[in-house]
Amino acid sequence: MRKKIIAGNWKMNKNFEEGLALASEVVNMVKDEYQGGAHVVLIPPFTHIAAISKLISDTQNVSSGAQNCSNHASGAYTGEISTEMLKSIGATYVIIGHSERRQYFGEHNDWLAQKVNAVLGSGLNPIYCCGETLEERESNSHFSILETQIKDGLFHLDDNQMKQVVIAYEPVWAIGTGKTASTAQAQEVHAFIRGLISAKYGNELAAQITIQYGGSVKAENAAELFAAPDIDGALVGGAALQSRSFVDIIKAMP
Repeated sequence: MRKKIIAGNWKMNKNFEEGLALASEVVNMVKDEYQGGAHVVLIPPFTHIAAISKLISDTQNVSSGAQNCSNHASGAYTGEISTEMLKSIGATYVIIGHSERRQYFGEHNDWLAQKVNAVLGSGLNPIYCCGETLEERESNSHFSILETQIKDGLFHLDDNQMKQVVIAYEPVWAIGTGKTASTAQAQEVHAFIRGLISAKYGNELAAQITIQYGGSVKAENAAELFAAPDIDGALVGGAALQSRSFVDIIKAMP
């Protein structure tokens, strides 16, 4: 049985007090309302991780994560955050290669492969993002784009390393736009990604990999998405900034 993961990426939102309040609300609502099997990951700004990790420390199915990391272990890299720093304050997951990092900060697949190595080397779990733009989708080149992102970023890993990776398919044209890939479109891509993994690592390992969907996920479409055979959860953006909407998405996962 693959691990089901619902992760909330807060991006650059919520000051410290607001973040603690949101995390507390989510934890309490999950405890009171959710009896399903999904694991919940809260991914706030760096400044909030330590306090939120402490807040959720006694909650079995909730973890904290980071939105990014350096590919360097330490050194003269002003403004960067290492994976060991993140681990020391309680983070257990790290998002790698979100489309906003790729688009706005020029992060490319080779660079992201180094970050994946850093995350795994610290005993943390990477959430590796991939996805196509609207132009790439409309030109029917999205499969080749996704294949390159997956192969360049992940296929240098051995079997044991690959088992620790979570993949998030996030079509760029659906992030923050209100547009969502149809369930059929999302399932088609998730099955394609799992097929790539199977061809490289074998069916057994591919069957263990958690593949999330991200891109304007909300309570109204979550249940249908989660019913698809290859969709194992969600990487949620805007809807994760309100406790009610985020927990309703969590509750859509059996």
